[in-house]
Amino acid sequence: MQTSSPRFKSLAVTAGLSFWFFIITSSAGIFSIWYLIIFVGILLSITQIFAKKLSRGLDVFAIFNTKVFLGALYIFVISIYGIIFKLLRIDLLRLRKQKQSYWLETESSNDARKMF
Repeated sequence: MQTSSPRFKSLAVTAGLSFWFFIITSSAGIFSIWYLIIFVGILLSITQIFAKKLSRGLDVFAIFNTKVFLGALYIFVISIYGIIFKLLRIDLLRLRKQKQSYWLETESSNDARKMF
């Protein structure tokens, strides 16, 4: 972000803040598309007008927002995989044999040794 133009930083920060606005208002149950449009319009105009002066602050916020967003996404994806594997009874480490598992049974054979 440090080599990006201040105008692009402004757009990135506006997108990040509008994402968090959506998440917070939706979880609180007060989301409205009109509130979002007004919020994005005001924020975009302020950050575009003061883009040169806010450039360093936009850098800091963009980096912080990216780390928080990617961290939350990582935790969410890992959680979803864990839930799906638990529901499908998939044991990745194959520590115990399970009935009705989606793992294929493999037989031990020496076909590879016979080929060479």
